[in-house]
Amino acid sequence: MSTLVWCLLIAGLLPVLAKAPVIYFQNRQGGYDNHHPRAQQQKLTGIGARAVAGHYNAYEAFTFYAAAVLLVIATDNANDKMQGLAITFIVLRVVYHGLYLADFDKLRSLVWFFASLCPVVMMAQVAMSLA
Repeated sequence: MSTLVWCLLIAGLLPVLAKAPVIYFQNRQGGYDNHHPRAQQQKLTGIGARAVAGHYNAYEAFTFYAAAVLLVIATDNANDKMQGLAITFIVLRVVYHGLYLADFDKLRSLVWFFASLCPVVMMAQVAMSLA
């Protein structure tokens, strides 16, 4: 079960870590505007805009994943398969962000799909165990 908790912590940190490239590109755009950072982010183009989109997507992905991990823990369904899915999600999300920055759009979408399947499968496995 500790693997699931560690994965949940890492997944919670991924959006924060995904902010680092955004800050870098904001700084390259005349310095970081701490008064209006979102307005400045909207002006980014190219890789900077992709960094912002990846950062936001990390938050979007976290909510469903967190629900899945917490459901697995709460129902005492932590097993090797669930841990494997939890780890796979983390790895795929890191790869996803790299592909987003590198602008490999089709491969990025494929990785996003498989990462998104991880919490779905986790929840489905719990549902089947409770039936």
